[in-house]
Amino acid sequence: MRILLVEDDVKLARFLTRALSEEGYVVEACAKGSEAVSRALAGAYELVVLDWMLPELDGLEACRRLRAAGARVPVLMLSARADVGQRVTALDAGADDYLTKPFHLEELLARVRAAVRRGDGASQRLVIGSLVLELLEHAVRVNERKVELTPREYALLVLLARSAGKTVSRRDILAHVWQTARDAGSNVIEVHVRNLREKLGDGAPPIETVRGLGYRLAARAPA
Repeated sequence: MRILLVEDDVKLARFLTRALSEEGYVVEACAKGSEAVSRALAGAYELVVLDWMLPELDGLEACRRLRAAGARVPVLMLSARADVGQRVTALDAGADDYLTKPFHLEELLARVRAAVRRGDGASQRLVIGSLVLELLEHAVRVNERKVELTPREYALLVLLARSAGKTVSRRDILAHVWQTARDAGSNVIEVHVRNLREKLGDGAPPIETVRGLGYRLAARAPA
């Protein structure tokens, strides 16, 4: 599931990006309402998490523009404004849900899961051959065998599964799973890939190393 996070508070954006990524979501972040509108209209997102107070174009107007352009992507509005009138204004502008700052992370994650349930059911499951990822439950199965993964392993597997058959670069893996653009030569990716291969076993579509580029999850299980 791809989420567009629109938040100009750098620390909060980093925290939410990390938290959502560890839950298996692929998160892209920006800090301006105008950029949010262009990205949401051009990209295939299952959810937009949109702060109300943004520079240049606030979240309320961004939401209005999305709806005026025909965008149906669910919008979860974040705001420090707690009164009923403001919540009604946001919902009338096209937001699907509203969460008041400060909030508990557990509640945000629950509202994200609820948004997925209300969305396209096809986005709740990924199936690649014998490998099944249930995105709502964060469950992974290979030939009906349940596979236990750490949050980072799960986030990496979801990223690879969403691009099954295509190479995912090390840069994209670091950005989406570890929220960093720096690759200082650490073998952290290799370690997580090795652990995934061991836990998924021979019956799963293999994770292939594309030398010098990144990794690719085969689009089907081995014969």
